[in-house]
Amino acid sequence: MSWPRRAAALLVTAVVLAVLGGCGFSSLYAKREAVPVVAELEQIRITPIENRVGQIVHNSLLDLLNPRGRPARPRYELQVTLRENIARLAVERNAFATRANLNLHASFLLTDRATGQRLYSSRDTVIGSYNLYDSDFATLSAERDARRRAALEISQIIRTKLAAYFSQTHDRRGRS
Repeated sequence: MSWPRRAAALLVTAVVLAVLGGCGFSSLYAKREAVPVVAELEQIRITPIENRVGQIVHNSLLDLLNPRGRPARPRYELQVTLRENIARLAVERNAFATRANLNLHASFLLTDRATGQRLYSSRDTVIGSYNLYDSDFATLSAERDARRRAALEISQIIRTKLAAYFSQTHDRRGRS
C-alpha cells in the first residue's frame, strides 16, 4: 500500500471515530461509573411463565440475565406474558398448505420490587417458519423446533431491550 493510500485510510478512520464520539456513541455493555448495565440485569427476578414455551423463555432469560445464579435480594421483577398463533401459508392447488409461520407474541413488564413502580414495558413478536410435511411426526418436529427458536429469539430481544433501558437510565442519572 502506497503512502498516500495509507494516509487516506488513516484520515478516514480518524473522521469516523470523531463522528462516532461526537454523536454520543458508547458501548451498551461498557461499565459506566459504579453501576454497569450487566450488574443491573443481574438484579432481575424473572417470574414463572406459563406452559412449555414459557419455560424455555424463562430458562433462557435466566441464562442471559443471571449467568452467576439467581440474585439473593433482587431489585427488579420481570413479568413476561406469551401468546402464539400459527398461520398456514404457501397453499398449493390441491388446497394443502406446505409452509407455516408460528407467531410468538411477548409482552413484558419490569417493576421495582421495593416500590412496585412500573419501570419499563414492551411488546414484541417473533415469527418462526417451518415446513408442513406428509408425515405428522415430521411436521410436529418442525413446529416444535420453530417454537424453540422463536422462544430463544424473544429472550434475546427482551435482554437487549432491558440492557438498553438500563443504559439510558444510567446515562440520564449521570447527566442530571
